[in-house]
Amino acid sequence: MQKFVGTGVALVTPFKKDLTVDVDALIKLVNFNIENGTNYLVINGTTGESATITKEEKQLIIDVIVKTTNNRIPLVLGVGGNNTLEVVKELKTRDFSGIDGILSVAPYYSKPTQEGFYQHYKAIAQATDLPIILYNVPGRTAKNMEPSTTMRLAKDFSNIVGVKEAGNNQQQYNALLKDKPANFLIISGDDDLALGVALAGGSGVISVIGQAFPKEFSKMIQLGLEGKNKEAYKIHFKMMDVVDYIFEENNPAGIKTVLQELGICSNDVRLPLVKASATLHAKIAKFVSEF
Repeated sequence: MQKFVGTGVALVTPFKKDLTVDVDALIKLVNFNIENGTNYLVINGTTGESATITKEEKQLIIDVIVKTTNNRIPLVLGVGGNNTLEVVKELKTRDFSGIDGILSVAPYYSKPTQEGFYQHYKAIAQATDLPIILYNVPGRTAKNMEPSTTMRLAKDFSNIVGVKEAGNNQQQYNALLKDKPANFLIISGDDDLALGVALAGGSGVISVIGQAFPKEFSKMIQLGLEGKNKEAYKIHFKMMDVVDYIFEENNPAGIKTVLQELGICSNDVRLPLVKASATLHAKIAKFVSEF
């Protein structure tokens, strides 16, 4: 699963002022990332505002990205939810042409037991032959999937190839790295901890900020994977402030503000999210202009 090592980015969904999908901006964002070192792209993840994207829009987004990418780098599609049967149905009926793997977020709101997590992902693993990356993000789902459950899934299902861990918990990363099977990928879902995870033996990151600064961020992660900590931390320190800024209010309003300042897409988001405040926008604009 070397195709998912390095820097993946969780793409935003650019919108026009009328909040329809901005296809031209999406193409621009994809090409910008491919041309500047991003290793793979994640489509329709939570950063892509998947909760407020219609089925028709999701297919449009997939079609545009698959065509634009043209097999230049791998693509991962977000397929997850808290209705296991619906997730399984999508896996069995969707056309996955051009898709290299899926990222499946842990069930949100329902707060399953560890056995519930296991059975949910077991059903998903048995529904597809595609490589599956688990996604543990307890700050959004309200329940942590413990390392023992992740390891159980990793050992029982060959197509569960990795986990995007986003609990912002260094000790949990360490537990996963200590016990993981040899070829199982521990992928950081926390931009602020990504370098440390790479240096500790992780496989890289699925990043939010990486899509705005792909050249610098992917270089930092590559240096981390090579164990070149001093060089890598120079880039990390340079980007620390903006990583804090983009998550200060909500995601993806922060990263869309960065992308607007870079001239890639607008900062429009769909309710219940709102644009970054004027104060935050000013801080982001200042950072981008000086960067």
